[in-house]
Amino acid sequence: MAAITAAMVGELRGKTDAPMMECKKALTEADGDMARAEEILRVKLGGKASKASSRITAEGVVATFIANGIGALVEVNSETDFVAKNDDFLALANNAARLVAEHNPADVAALLALPLDGKTLDEVRAALIGKIGENMSIRRFQRFETTGKLASYLHGARIGVIVDFNGADEQVGKDVAMHIAAMKPVSLSSDQVPAELIEKERSVAKLKAEEDAVKAAAEGKAVQSPEILAKRLEGSVQKYLKEVSLLNQAFVKNDKQSIEQMLKEKATTVTAFTMYVVGEGIEKKQDDFAAEVAAQMAASKGA
Repeated sequence: MAAITAAMVGELRGKTDAPMMECKKALTEADGDMARAEEILRVKLGGKASKASSRITAEGVVATFIANGIGALVEVNSETDFVAKNDDFLALANNAARLVAEHNPADVAALLALPLDGKTLDEVRAALIGKIGENMSIRRFQRFETTGKLASYLHGARIGVIVDFNGADEQVGKDVAMHIAAMKPVSLSSDQVPAELIEKERSVAKLKAEEDAVKAAAEGKAVQSPEILAKRLEGSVQKYLKEVSLLNQAFVKNDKQSIEQMLKEKATTVTAFTMYVVGEGIEKKQDDFAAEVAAQMAASKGA
């Protein structure tokens, strides 16, 4: 059997960017044949990417790209926060945002098929999964193309915002983007709040009113009339609409003003915005460490 030297391992790692131990194993299996070892690694790393693809990716980053009135916001996910700080992973996210802006793909599948450094973006992603051993996925993106201006804000790479606005002061756009990241409005104005969210709020308010009525009756107090209850429900809904619509929110840098008042004072209008929060809506896997150890011990006894 050929001796596997550190120089050989280093050479193979330089060609494949695979982990050191994987390179050593591949060279040993190939009896020192560099070309064969490279082939073995391609197979192994491809398999590693395939196995990882079923694992939940609820961590990650949001990346932005803005140039010449075109912008993009992309969420790229990983399994752990540790990988989300990896330079190669961050480069993947930034390249994805740039490709969205430059090519305007129809969906994530079209984005993954775009070329990057002689490969497709999906091939680059799969190779990185093989290198790191952790699943990664491009979850969603939003592209902007405007005759106005675009401003972005990233909060620790976990919250990302792009704002489409018109106005002379660039700082206003940045301030609005920062405000959105902090206050998380669901729409620009109250009339744009999705109907399902309004109905959910109305349902919650109704249940609370019913609970209060039962409590009042049990305490011998007067129960509010249907008319008063209807007004109370509508008041709760209107309060909710003001809290979740951007223009009605109190400006984080001056809570004496609403966003709408601040924009009017600065002669600025906001046309649209998008905010992504990493992992929002993804059910994270809750690991049971004790159960995992027990399973591993059971497996070793059965081996």
